[in-house]
Amino acid sequence: MESSVYIDTAKVMAKGQVTIPKEVREILSLVPGSKIGFVKDGNGIRIVNPAMYAMKTFQEQMKEYANSMTDAEIMAMVKEARQNL
Repeated sequence: MESSVYIDTAKVMAKGQVTIPKEVREILSLVPGSKIGFVKDGNGIRIVNPAMYAMKTFQEQMKEYANSMTDAEIMAMVKEARQNL
């Protein structure tokens, strides 16, 4: 389990806008125009890079399938997923 580290504080403005601290932007590989995601986790909310979060989630799901599928079945699933893009 990953340990918690407090990084910084940001102020919520009248319209709900927040400036994401530089260190957080660097950790999440955010650049101008990037999107961020919010994940309810236990008693808190995590800010995530949606692309990285989706890839991590996909990899975790594939671990479950990989143990019960043949290589041919995995390749067929990947091929189908690519066709649906």
